Amino acid sequence: MLNKLGLACAIAVIGVGTAAASTVTFTTASGATESGGNAVSATAVVTTNNGSITVVLTNNIVNPTTVAQNISDFFFTLGSSPGTLGSETVSGSLINIAANGTVSAASGTPSGWTLSANGNIIHLDDLGAGAPGPEQTIIGAPGAGGVYTNANGSIAGNDPHNPFISQTATFTIAASSVTSATTITAATFSFGTVSGNDVPGTPQGNPTPEPGSLFLTLAGAGLVAVGMVRGKFAKKA
Repeated sequence: MLNKLGLACAIAVIGVGTAAASTVTFTTASGATESGGNAVSATAVVTTNNGSITVVLTNNIVNPTTVAQNISDFFFTLGSSPGTLGSETVSGSLINIAANGTVSAASGTPSGWTLSANGNIIHLDDLGAGAPGPEQTIIGAPGAGGVYTNANGSIAGNDPHNPFISQTATFTIAASSVTSATTITAATFSFGTVSGNDVPGTPQGNPTPEPGSLFLTLAGAGLVAVGMVRGKFAKKA
């Protein structure tokens, strides 16, 4: 019975440990602005797992005025080499914004920003060669009644900039050397349709869960349980 219990604890610990991923959230600082002085606010949730990275980008500005407030690039730095980058998939909702600020669904799905690496720095770019930009920047939510009442001509009825990705886009990147223990050490958001309009991201709290700590905690709990059972049997002997 003791051996069976020990084996069960070990299997449980290994199963949970290998399924873990590391997630860190970055945000723009309160009061952040782009180079033209317009307010920007964005969140990125970056998750590393075995062989992949998931990035969820959200534009938090409600009823924006200008396309300069839209997310168009995202850089992030890994604590170790990503290895070979493979496929990239992106999901999100495409919308068209008419000259009067009203919204309609656009056909199709986001076609994917360009993906590149420079050492440990990963770059998702809507403005690079081969990317869909200046279309498919990530725009924040509309105002009251679902209408972009503040939108100027860079958004409302602007054919080169339509369609937009509505509020949130999720990118999944294959990366051969990334594991659930790979850390993300820095991040930068870019806004607008001109490259270089960068705003640093601030990490929020600690990565969750912490795979090593989680594994060791569960392993310790399993060993304690086995020890308690072993002591119980020893007293009866």
